[in-house]
Amino acid sequence: MGELTHLDREGHPVMVDVSGKPETDREAVAEGWVHLPERVFNAILKNQVQKGDVLKIAELAGIQGAKQTASLIPLCHGIRLDQATVRCQLVLERKAVRVECHVKAREVTGVEMEALTGVSVAALTVYDMCKALDKGIEIRGIRLLMKKGGKSGEYRVPEGV
Repeated sequence: MGELTHLDREGHPVMVDVSGKPETDREAVAEGWVHLPERVFNAILKNQVQKGDVLKIAELAGIQGAKQTASLIPLCHGIRLDQATVRCQLVLERKAVRVECHVKAREVTGVEMEALTGVSVAALTVYDMCKALDKGIEIRGIRLLMKKGGKSGEYRVPEGV
């Protein structure tokens, strides 16, 4: 294993120096699941949650979250996102909301954290909007599905995983 990149020689935290890296096209997709009690699932399905359209508001919150990643993750670089989309979809068979965030940028560092943050904030927004109905909502399975660009190249979750 190589040297730790977020600690200096004395063990103090540092941001990785990316000043010499070239800009390249970066892309990442992440997903997560919000598992819902029956009552909450039905309220979202029928658009009967008092706070409004849960899925649309969660999508907007996820985009905002992706844009604010560097403010939330201490050693994450602030980057300019060229595109961020979040889609929240009710999945009847699982009584859940599937959240997916797709992020693109032409930058010197990757966008995986932005995609994961977008999913996380969207999922938390679903919880926040529905917690008055039932606090038994569970957020699970937040993970990176795909990333492209940069020195480490391409990554995809293996099929069936």
